[in-house]
Amino acid sequence: MPKLADPPKSKAMEFATPLIPARLVRRYNRFLSDMIIEETGQEVRAHCPNPGAMLGLKDPGMRCWLEPNDDPKKKLDYGWRLAELEDGHMAGIDTSIPNRVVGEGLRAGKVASLSHYTTIRPEVKYGTNSRVDFLLTGEGLPDAYVEVKNVHLRRESDWAEFPDCVTARGAKHLAELTEMVAQGHRAVMLFLIQRTDCGRFKLAADLDPAYARAFDAARAAGVEAICYGTDITVNGVFFGQELPVDPNTQAL
Repeated sequence: MPKLADPPKSKAMEFATPLIPARLVRRYNRFLSDMIIEETGQEVRAHCPNPGAMLGLKDPGMRCWLEPNDDPKKKLDYGWRLAELEDGHMAGIDTSIPNRVVGEGLRAGKVASLSHYTTIRPEVKYGTNSRVDFLLTGEGLPDAYVEVKNVHLRRESDWAEFPDCVTARGAKHLAELTEMVAQGHRAVMLFLIQRTDCGRFKLAADLDPAYARAFDAARAAGVEAICYGTDITVNGVFFGQELPVDPNTQAL
């Protein structure tokens, strides 16, 4: 039987404007970075849409990809979208992208364990002053509460790790997912690896021991943990293949 062609990638996950290469001068103040445009040598300030520690992704001189914009409502003319890694690999910087990518993946039925659900609603209120990233429903199925976490830390081998800094908010989400399981629903923590040089996932228990302990407790209570990779090019970030999750958290 001939191999079927891969389905076209969603336009919703493509960058709106062609990216341009630049070199990182410095990233500071969490949401700001200085860059030198490769083609012109001009130094510009770019929005850094990532409040995390960005370990290994903010080294001066790193080649980056910026998205220009001419929106008068935006204070900066450039947004930092990608960091170029060794051997042609890429890492996504924008933490708002994973929910878009996962939303497309869910709607296309690419998340195998959730593909039977027929209704997908984003940003639904639940827990204590929280919103779950996606609530999935379907006839005869328990409601599925899905939280998405952006992953772009790699420190050894092909392991992707989360978190890259302390995340009290992440621990709160785990507690709320645990409560959903206690109420008879499904609860899923979906880690999306927004870099292309990783093949498996584990927790960075040394960077946030409290989150690791909360993760262990949540999984013991029935919260599911799944992980997917991404395909990343200068054109966009696209939903990838399911990747293994380390069963041994080794919480500190």
